[in-house]
Amino acid sequence: MNKTPIYFVPGLAAGPEIFENLNLPEDKYEAHYLEWKTPLAIEESIANYAMRMVEDIKEKNPVLVGVSFGGIMVQEMSKYVDTKKIIIISSVKHHEELPKRFQMVKFTKAYKVFPTKVVSNFENYAQFFLGKSLKKRADIYKKYLSVRNQLYLNWSIRNVIKWQQTDKNQNITHIHGTEDHVFPFKNIKNCIKIEDGNHVMIITKARKISKIIDEVLS
Repeated sequence: MNKTPIYFVPGLAAGPEIFENLNLPEDKYEAHYLEWKTPLAIEESIANYAMRMVEDIKEKNPVLVGVSFGGIMVQEMSKYVDTKKIIIISSVKHHEELPKRFQMVKFTKAYKVFPTKVVSNFENYAQFFLGKSLKKRADIYKKYLSVRNQLYLNWSIRNVIKWQQTDKNQNITHIHGTEDHVFPFKNIKNCIKIEDGNHVMIITKARKISKIIDEVLS
């Protein structure tokens, strides 16, 4: 039986280790873990970056799985490669699903000065991207937020806030937690709901997510 290739893209500042708790049948799937690249410049478009990410995909019609900003990235990547399926976790399908505070930052263009303040202090970063309720558990997630390159962090934060989705891809499965404080559940449409799932449920609810991924692809 031919295995289905799955390419995983982690969340903002995260490495492939955030997927380590997933457990998918090895006889059915061939897992590949993509890592974040350093942007060519702060002005590099998300489209150009996505094309560079696609260069690492070697199989035809893969499944793309992305978490948080990785979910945005796999949607951008799918514009340049044929996919069997796109699965996004703790992410957004459209800029209209972004929280109002992101829209405010975009409107005021505060992102131009905001990122350097965030990346210099992990606790501020954790509070903004993980939510206040998770700040106490920030030490646990330091392990998973391993990408600290300043150019990459500045670039990625700008591109989350500025993201505009013009194409509504019908081939997306969206898995989202009801307690996500980064992308609040109330803003999300047409998703598979995970009760009590927070923004880092890829770590804390990996067994349930693994089952959903397998069911979606079977």
